Amino acid sequence: MAHPPRTSGAPAHASVAPLNDADLDRLQDLLAALPAPLEPMDVMALDGYLCGVILQPQVVPPARWQPGVLDVEGRPLPPGHDAAELMALVGRRHAELQRAIDARDWFDPWIYPDDEAAVSDSVLPWVAGFAAALDSFPALQAMEDPELVEPLALIYLHFDAEDLEDAEPLQAVIETIEPPADLAEAVQDLVRAVMLIADVTRPRTKAPPRRPAARPGGRAVRTPAKPRR
Repeated sequence: MAHPPRTSGAPAHASVAPLNDADLDRLQDLLAALPAPLEPMDVMALDGYLCGVILQPQVVPPARWQPGVLDVEGRPLPPGHDAAELMALVGRRHAELQRAIDARDWFDPWIYPDDEAAVSDSVLPWVAGFAAALDSFPALQAMEDPELVEPLALIYLHFDAEDLEDAEPLQAVIETIEPPADLAEAVQDLVRAVMLIADVTRPRTKAPPRRPAARPGGRAVRTPAKPRR
């Protein structure tokens, strides 16, 4: 199936700088400062959500996906609240992820180690954000392409089995997958899954896909500093 050239309302050109640790702190502060009753995503869920948005078979306009960042129910901002700075930071991360996914290059997911948590618990916020995007924008799952089952299973295996009761084909594949041994392996599997999904939903036409089988230098995970709460 042919797909149109990718365009996006978020800046995607090379001059858009990736977020540094200070930017990430600021983004988390701005999300946390959104007034009640809004329930915004945290930065880990946001990162997974943006990947789920970018992987859709057709471009999702920013006006459709941005409300989900600010509130899980998509409620509008109250009058007088300015989210321009927040959304500018989100747009920069969207652009960074889109460049990596389009080029099939490695990216560092916003996942933070927790020595006291199980591996799946550490990645679950990112996975939940990804799942929220697929629930909001069902075109990806509606493709029903068998090539999507394995990479989706690599992501959704971090959910409890009872949360996947309506996804029997996915459960069957998950049962055949050996869980990641540590967080580094789990992160690598998530990035690999994103690239495999992109091969189906947004195939490259000018060059064969180049999937990151491993992060350069092995499985080591480099994550930004954990944002302040």
